[in-house]
Amino acid sequence: MALSNSQYNAVMRVYSRRQVLNRQRQEERLREVYERIPQVEALTDEITAVMAQAGRRMLEGDPKEAGRLKKDAALLREQRGLYLKRGGYTEEDLEMQYHCPKCKDTGYTDGRKCSCFKQMEIEILYDQSNIRAILEKENFDRLSMEYYDHEKIDAKTGMTVYEHMASVVEECRAFTEHFREERGSILFTGNTGCGKTFLSNCIARELIMQCFSVVYLTATAMFDILSDSRFGYRDEEETRDKAAYLLECDLLIIDDLGTELVNTFTASQLFYCINERLNRRKGTIISTNLALSRLQDEFTERVTSRIMSQYRILPLVGEDLRLLQRGYRP
Repeated sequence: MALSNSQYNAVMRVYSRRQVLNRQRQEERLREVYERIPQVEALTDEITAVMAQAGRRMLEGDPKEAGRLKKDAALLREQRGLYLKRGGYTEEDLEMQYHCPKCKDTGYTDGRKCSCFKQMEIEILYDQSNIRAILEKENFDRLSMEYYDHEKIDAKTGMTVYEHMASVVEECRAFTEHFREERGSILFTGNTGCGKTFLSNCIARELIMQCFSVVYLTATAMFDILSDSRFGYRDEEETRDKAAYLLECDLLIIDDLGTELVNTFTASQLFYCINERLNRRKGTIISTNLALSRLQDEFTERVTSRIMSQYRILPLVGEDLRLLQRGYRP
């Protein structure tokens, strides 16, 4: 899905308001022109009448007469054009003016969403993702590999830190390129500061720009929503909508899994969320500082089994990038 029904309806209301405003502005321009140049109004009425006659003649099977009437209408337009020019106007001043000439403010061209519709869609998806401002700074265009070590061999991967992280970045790019067909999921593991959240944001921005719906939440915030939905502590309708959207959005990013208080409720809700989204073919990204063995201890084997069998496991390696960027060297 891209937009929820309510979001789609909100966009279409924008187009309805534009159409009303377009008509109002056209009527104001016509009044102005007609008051200043009465001949233009008279010629416009005459053109309308002649074209109506031409249409009737075509329906009656008299194309020759219809053609003659159309030529008369063309001559009348020429006369009108001269009056308009003398008054400082053009034929376009009599026409409807659109915010988007391509779709004429309907939102669709040839049965497909117009570029202006897609732009509004992107704006909505950015706003609902919770990370609009961050995505302007954290994206593939701003990604730098300069802080990854070219020489140090990582014991687990057998590659240099740079080589391994370069391959991870390529996997992330491929994930966004094939998301429409595959709707895959990723588990980012690794120590604090090694780039899990940054890469999640890179993916989020690419997918939002493709008009996919993306929701970013810390694990703590996600479990709060699920808890409120189940136990009804807050506004029930709003809470239900939020909980439903966790399952319906195209990509859900759960950041910092394992930092929240883990109990039987959070474990069961995590399994429900993961399992339900897999069944609906919705993508999920989970980032955690926990090793897989620790993840299993905290969230049960059932949760870990679903993740390991259905997710791409991408371990991130290297030093804390935030410290390196500040000049700290371990």
